[in-house]
Amino acid sequence: MAGKEYGYIRVSSKEQNIDRQLISMREFGIADENIIADKVSGKSFDRPGYKRLLKRLKPGDTLVVKSIDRLGRNYDEILNQWRLLTKEKGIDIVVIDMPLLDTRRGRDLTGTLIADIVLQLLSYVAQTEREFIRQRQAEGIAAAKARGVVFGRKPMERPPEFESIFCAWKDGRISARGAAARLGITHRTFIKWAEARENGEKSRELSPAQGNLEVLG
Repeated sequence: MAGKEYGYIRVSSKEQNIDRQLISMREFGIADENIIADKVSGKSFDRPGYKRLLKRLKPGDTLVVKSIDRLGRNYDEILNQWRLLTKEKGIDIVVIDMPLLDTRRGRDLTGTLIADIVLQLLSYVAQTEREFIRQRQAEGIAAAKARGVVFGRKPMERPPEFESIFCAWKDGRISARGAAARLGITHRTFIKWAEARENGEKSRELSPAQGNLEVLG
């Protein structure tokens, strides 16, 4: 006896539309009552709709998704779920946009091997892309620092009354702690401001990286 066919739809937020995926499921021939949708991120499989689907799936059933990223975006977890469904639960999986990922076509060793290779390749590409993104972010931060961009909390600006209070402290008419109290800042911050005031504001110098860079318009 043939199993049931279920469709799984996922979008990342409640504002996104599921119509395109829904049309694909209906064209595939899946009844509306067997289509389950999640409107949540694909970072993990901790999703209410997907959990409900797992409870309904029985050996011999078929799970249909439009594309592999609708199943999830974490390929390590996709591999784990794929093995759980196909090998432990005896479920077939069909990825409409990727015919090679259709376990109905090959329950033999060759068909299983092809699906596994495709999944492993997708996992590798996804991991490589994540590492590439992290590398670009690190390079971008380094380049910004070389241009003099300061990261972190923005320095507190001195209030207009700082100058008069600084002069009073400089003349010995008020203590550093008293000056800090009047300004509503910590003693340490006042000392830092006072030292900067005494030493004068240092102008930023052009970095060597900028000096040697030829900008082409």
